[in-house]
Amino acid sequence: MKKLMLAGAMLCTSMSALANDVAVTPNANDPIVTKFAALGVTVKQINPSPVAGLKELITNKGVLYASPDGQFLMQGTLIDLDNRNNLTEQALNSVRAEGITEYEESMIVYKAPNEKHSITVFTDISCGYCRKLHRELNDLLDAGITVKYLAFPRGGLQGSGYADLMNVWCAKDQQEALTEAKAGESTTAVPGCSAPIAEHYQLGQSFGISGTPAIILDDGTMIPGYQPAAALKAALDANKAS
Repeated sequence: MKKLMLAGAMLCTSMSALANDVAVTPNANDPIVTKFAALGVTVKQINPSPVAGLKELITNKGVLYASPDGQFLMQGTLIDLDNRNNLTEQALNSVRAEGITEYEESMIVYKAPNEKHSITVFTDISCGYCRKLHRELNDLLDAGITVKYLAFPRGGLQGSGYADLMNVWCAKDQQEALTEAKAGESTTAVPGCSAPIAEHYQLGQSFGISGTPAIILDDGTMIPGYQPAAALKAALDANKAS
């Protein structure tokens, strides 16, 4: 599997794990499901883990780990030191790649004339590095990188940050509205706006995103934080060639 920052192959890891166990789609009575629900965490899938006594959980809050009875929770990064693989990140890659495809219709897209790569960026209007990345939009497009935006209000689903993103996504010209908002201009409220900003935010949380910009590649690899256009192009070229 192509990687930007991680080594190893997810498929091999998955096959190894499945040799000893099987992935389970949980039912409502599973103790893991009920105990995590009490914490406000929705368990979407229970997978085997390479660590004895732990299950890998795909949740609306990212990848977590738990004992089979749900009594013990482990939150953090699981790393295979022998193979230098970040297993938590590998699990999230497939979740991100699949999840993004479900929201393509609600993205704000700046398409490169000669597209060689595409990135999906979770963004917030008030984020300084999001604005810096957007100022390099023409450089990205000229380099053949299509930029697709999803919203991630850092302050959550309330306040001016959330309202501004709603206004942008409901604007008649979304591209212009986003560019103007990132330049510091005020957004215009749209009556009856029903943009899926909350869904974007929840999707980002399930990807393990906590800040912006968060750049997702087509294979689900995430680059957390700002990268200059030239560095991003070099990374994308290397990822494609690997």
